[in-house]
Amino acid sequence: MGGLTLDLRPGAGLGAFNLGMPVCEALAYVQQHRSSFDVVQVKYNDERLRLIEVYDVQRLHMRYATSSIGGPNITATFVAVYALFGPTFPGTFNMKRCVYTLFYPGLSFAFPIPVQYTECCQHREAELPLEFPDGTTPVMSRICIYDSAVGGGVGVGAPLKIALPPQLPVGSFYMEEVHAKLAEELWFTGGGQHLLFGASPQDVWAELGRPCGIHQKQVDPMVIHSASDPKPRTALCGDYFYNYFTRGIDILFDGQTHRIKKFVLHTNFPGHTDFNCYIKCNFIIYVPPSDGGEELDKAAYADGNQRRITANTKWSEVQGLLGDGGRAAIQTQGSVSNPFGPTFVYGYRNIALEVMKNGHIATVTLFQSTM
Repeated sequence: MGGLTLDLRPGAGLGAFNLGMPVCEALAYVQQHRSSFDVVQVKYNDERLRLIEVYDVQRLHMRYATSSIGGPNITATFVAVYALFGPTFPGTFNMKRCVYTLFYPGLSFAFPIPVQYTECCQHREAELPLEFPDGTTPVMSRICIYDSAVGGGVGVGAPLKIALPPQLPVGSFYMEEVHAKLAEELWFTGGGQHLLFGASPQDVWAELGRPCGIHQKQVDPMVIHSASDPKPRTALCGDYFYNYFTRGIDILFDGQTHRIKKFVLHTNFPGHTDFNCYIKCNFIIYVPPSDGGEELDKAAYADGNQRRITANTKWSEVQGLLGDGGRAAIQTQGSVSNPFGPTFVYGYRNIALEVMKNGHIATVTLFQSTM
């Protein structure tokens, strides 16, 4: 990352990386600037970017206001950092790791302490800026940036593990809950949109707006398993998808009637071939009672019904709700393009789930069963 300079913004972000941005936006920026980011390690949050950590200060040149911090030619000492950011409360000292951490709102600096000088840091009354008896001062090793308004005082010393993503902008539908009633409908809690099976493309445009993409559906390779339709087909059929990548949803229309026949909900789980193509769909699928009793209405759904499948539900939990799924159809994109191996598709009445080897759900397909 030689020659790269990023602006440090306490409580807000670093360079083009903003706290709260979706993981897909962060990775897209990295991909667009591959010459600057030659080595990338991804540690992700389930929803959004909540903390930025610079773990090797000497390799990255940062700038705060008009002053430089870190980089191969600048030693980021305790005294220099204190002079740049100003007075603050005494930091915390981790005796086990011999690391002293200094906190500012939305920002923290970590300084390794030589063993022979640990006694200088064990008292909260230690003088700041911190200097050792021989006149030297600690050199910074790490910087963490997080939302200073979250966690009840993260910026003044609370553990960084409680740092949370900042509040979404007013009107944002990112990570809104999408509720689904099997074989009937979807409704979106953020904007109040509502889609039924059998709705037209015009209905979808009116509710969700212009799709991000439209493409024709390839023939379902599973059709060979259907005794009712043994005829060979061409590579494409008349059905077509509306892709809403920013909502994590695909909508399949029948090519003859132009009516919705399927919804595909994506979890955007790392390791899947579609990772980073879709934003995670924060769905909640309500499962009718297994005893065949009366179906629950929307009021019951909102009242904490536990028979539900979400984007975070593991396959073992799904089996507890829907039963054994039988033998799975194996789906693979090829070992070269998909180093994580195949996924497994389990079909039930009105729902099919694509499951990864680690037990996480990759996609959920909702349809109206003809069985």
